[in-house]
Amino acid sequence: MSQSARTIAIVLHDLPLGGSERIAVRLANRWAASGRTVTLFCGAREGPLAELIDAGVEVVECDPPIPRGPGSRKRLARAAAAYVAARRPDILFVPGNYHWPVLSALDALPTDQRPGVVAQISTPLYRHGRGKIAQIPYNLRTRRQFRNVDRAISLSAEMTKDADHVLGRRITQCIRLPALDDQDHAFLPSADGKIILAAGRLVAEKGFDLALRAFAQLDDEAARLVVVGEGPDRAKLAALAIELGVADRVTFPGYVPDVRPWLRAARAFLLTSYYEGYAAVIVEALGAGRPVVSTDCTAAARELLTSAPVGHVAPIGDVSALAEGLRQVLAKPAPDPHALASLVADYRIGPISDAYLQVFDTVVAVRLGAASAAPLKTAARVFAIPVGRPAPAMLATPQAAWRRSA
Repeated sequence: MSQSARTIAIVLHDLPLGGSERIAVRLANRWAASGRTVTLFCGAREGPLAELIDAGVEVVECDPPIPRGPGSRKRLARAAAAYVAARRPDILFVPGNYHWPVLSALDALPTDQRPGVVAQISTPLYRHGRGKIAQIPYNLRTRRQFRNVDRAISLSAEMTKDADHVLGRRITQCIRLPALDDQDHAFLPSADGKIILAAGRLVAEKGFDLALRAFAQLDDEAARLVVVGEGPDRAKLAALAIELGVADRVTFPGYVPDVRPWLRAARAFLLTSYYEGYAAVIVEALGAGRPVVSTDCTAAARELLTSAPVGHVAPIGDVSALAEGLRQVLAKPAPDPHALASLVADYRIGPISDAYLQVFDTVVAVRLGAASAAPLKTAARVFAIPVGRPAPAMLATPQAAWRRSA
């Protein structure tokens, strides 16, 4: 019997341009290319990431689809549990905090129907703005969700330490975020001019109002701010730019499928979020050879931006500190792009993809070893939970609850 993870299932609610989903699709493509059988189990196959899925990756969509909405994650969790009970993948990968409700649904399955479960911790367990009292039930809920998880993957040493404390057991290891391709894509020569690039969904937690206010404090007529992204706060931000007197030097291009052409023209990247997971955009900017000014919203800032000329880290919400960071970056000669790119060489997808597979293979080997040592049990009946129904029901054919998407 093989002790490697030959079949890998990944659960995704849908296919937006979110960081966790994008990384999951990139990893799925690499795992399939390496010879593993990889399936994306989706509540709904909708979103721009659908175009980035390689032909070697199977996509299975719930039938009927489950779009995001109130209660949709619970319904997705029940459908995913039914799917893995019927298809029996070696490993189920749960990519990020948003998809953790799946973990509780798996707990209802008999032991012999549960795959090896590896869950990613994509955003910090201790988040800015969550008080000590609110943190207590969050920790208890997280520990309960992870009680039967085989391995957890964090994105930084800091997140691993927090996970050990919250989960109460050492099942977490750090694997870097695979934000970069294997090739060196540092842009040469360094960018001329003073274009400052910011990117992300235009929502309050991204702090683009801070970006505009810090830019206004620069008082530099040669500087330009480009805010790439779309979202409900666009009109409010455009009005703020007018109010601050910088509208003629601020551009909102909207959504773009690839930020790299904008990084090529940028002199620096600006991140003003109140909280982030392990911000892939910092890695991407450094990989392109561009310095970064960021709030202290992510472990990526603390790990990668602590020394000049890499960038500058400002306290969360501190407009003056952000402005001073931008001022210092723009006043110095542009750093060597390859020197910045070398700082994030460990974030390339090839070796990181292999590291995940080693974790999966270890989980399978340990589970097979435990199974061979345990007494034989009578196989339990396979119960599949149809999408949209609250109570379990036996299905004549498991495929009635989902469908393979072309």
